[in-house]
Amino acid sequence: MIGQHSLDAIADAEPTPFWLESADIPESNPTLVRDVHCDLCVVGGGYTGLWTAVIAKERDPACDVVLIDKGEVGGAASGRNGGFMESSLTHGLGNGLARHADELDVLEELGLQNLNQIEAAIKRYQIDCGYERTGVIDVAHTGHPEPYVAALREEHDVLRRMGQQVEWLDTDAMRTEVNSPTYLAGLFRRERAALIDPARLAWGLKRVAEELGVRIYEHSKATDISRDGSGMAVTTPLGSVHCAQVVLGTNADRPLLKRVRQYMIPVYDYCLVTEPLTDEQIASIGWGNRQGLSDITNQFHYYRLTDDNRILWGGYDAIYYWGSKMSAELESRPETWAKLSEHFFQTFPQLMDVKFSHVWGGAIDTSTRFSVFFGTAMHQRVAYAVGYTGLGVAATRFAAATMLDLLAGRKSIATRTDFVQSKPLPFPPEPFRFAGIQATRWSMKREDQTGSRNAWLRLLDRFGLGFDS
Repeated sequence: MIGQHSLDAIADAEPTPFWLESADIPESNPTLVRDVHCDLCVVGGGYTGLWTAVIAKERDPACDVVLIDKGEVGGAASGRNGGFMESSLTHGLGNGLARHADELDVLEELGLQNLNQIEAAIKRYQIDCGYERTGVIDVAHTGHPEPYVAALREEHDVLRRMGQQVEWLDTDAMRTEVNSPTYLAGLFRRERAALIDPARLAWGLKRVAEELGVRIYEHSKATDISRDGSGMAVTTPLGSVHCAQVVLGTNADRPLLKRVRQYMIPVYDYCLVTEPLTDEQIASIGWGNRQGLSDITNQFHYYRLTDDNRILWGGYDAIYYWGSKMSAELESRPETWAKLSEHFFQTFPQLMDVKFSHVWGGAIDTSTRFSVFFGTAMHQRVAYAVGYTGLGVAATRFAAATMLDLLAGRKSIATRTDFVQSKPLPFPPEPFRFAGIQATRWSMKREDQTGSRNAWLRLLDRFGLGFDS
């Protein structure tokens, strides 16, 4: 049962993404109301589409690029996530070892190069997005079973052997970095993670794309994609885009290509943001190095400081709705906000007088391998990347460059990997999909309590299936 204090703390919160309430919001672009022609049509105005448009113009300034979005640029997942920019392409070391062990060193290096390239682009184009390369700490606390803590220590040792800059934090060191009475230990990954204001990054990339000559149309939903002579046609309600090639970066939305639908499902994630903390409140928790933090459980929390010293606190529940349903109504889930509020005060009891200013939710595109997958269609005229599973802020740039390589038939280190060439296992159809996901959620919660995987989770491991956010 949720305590009254936790409920009172969210009572006056605005049910809207904190990042999208900003004076920096750009003016809306026109709706596509006619037929237009171009070399490359990019469908989706999130990070995947924006990076694709920018990189396409960087590689060939003469390339005529049109980007369309069903709403406004950055209005979906790219403008409402936690702002964690991790270098990992494989959803962390453990998942990488389980699924891509033979090429993990290559993928880790590609991920680090990708993060460095993002940082360079932010500096080159002077994108004001609160970029802080402060690293991230994976936190073990008193509620975690002992095997989880041992596994975290083992991960530290593996990363050290791989030559990565990591630091093991014992209880005193962990509480010196960030002070919570629940903390037992932490794995501080210094060089491979950064924090951003996610909406301002999307808006900055929109500005850059337009400066490079990309034509952007908003409130122009792609309803169909088809062959058009030797090229392609992307249809919208009031117009169409005729082009040589198409990139699909539609995240959790229902894929335009039927072949992709079995590999990806939308999962809803929820978060809160506090009011700005006072100097005294900040002093009570430390956090002077401003790292991102994340739990090590299946049902994990992620949290970080904003520019104005609010705490963003999210995660834990990952909700799948029957039939892969998506709607604006599902972005509101008061019972999860209440649960997150209670977990916040359990972690930081010294902040009992803090209230939350914003609560919201959004859909994540999830795949059974927990990471982005790629493909081409229609005789290599169409490329897609989807299934980021909550770790796409940085991986979208890698995906954009890789899709352009695939369309061009360019052999790169990335396109030669099994990671790019392979697909995840598909999700089963309903009703088995919903039933299986609910069984998996229950089993993961039980593992977080006991530290042991039951027969259901071991069966999923055997067949390479998974569920995460």
